Amino acid sequence: MDRIEAAARELRAADTAIALTGAGVSVPSGIPPFRGEGGIWNEYDPDTFDVHRFRRDPGAFWADWLELRADLFDASVEPNAAHDALAALSARGHLDAVVTQNIDGLHGDAGSDEVLELHGNARRAVCQRCGRAVPAADVRERVRAGERPPRCETEDCDGVLKPDAVLFGERLPPEALARAERFAADSEVFLVAGSSLTVEPAASLPARAASGATLILVNLDETPLDARADYVFREDVTDALPALRDAVVG
Repeated sequence: MDRIEAAARELRAADTAIALTGAGVSVPSGIPPFRGEGGIWNEYDPDTFDVHRFRRDPGAFWADWLELRADLFDASVEPNAAHDALAALSARGHLDAVVTQNIDGLHGDAGSDEVLELHGNARRAVCQRCGRAVPAADVRERVRAGERPPRCETEDCDGVLKPDAVLFGERLPPEALARAERFAADSEVFLVAGSSLTVEPAASLPARAASGATLILVNLDETPLDARADYVFREDVTDALPALRDAVVG
């Protein structure tokens, strides 16, 4: 608890602080990770979800996407204590932004206002011609009914719809990445939760933090930045983050 209190003091004193979250924050909500033990890529071929494959055969891609999504997101998936803790820190002005590698939208559900989704959001689908975004749930129903690929219903468009999640071979959303980099450069405290810090470019964001910034890591496994971190909590995020929140806000 002494280390939690010390980390909490850093957060309270910081003018700018951000959090970077990875799959480990969503696992307690019942969402499996993509990599490692129990990871989705142990069951699916990642090449199936490459953007070039989508462009070649969007109809077949959507059929496989429905199967993948069913394994990723149970209908009852909800934010967990880690999401709630980060939202509370944001609401009290101790976190300026949550940057996430997750595509489940749970940070928004928990109430975090400034959420930068580096890998997109699977709850949306986007027209590849006009850019219109629509609820993915409606599109999935159309795919199940036989519309493969699903197409934009905007008048005179008819473009192919794609899940608004970053596929292999696809660039990260440039605006979200640029904003994340700006927040990182200004941050006096950089909190990493549930990320292995092995997937670029998110893994490089802590290195962009302001000179002398405090780095706090919360992850069950080791990360490449453990030796550089000021605080390392090898604990479940649903335990460590609520404890940190309580120490910060009282």
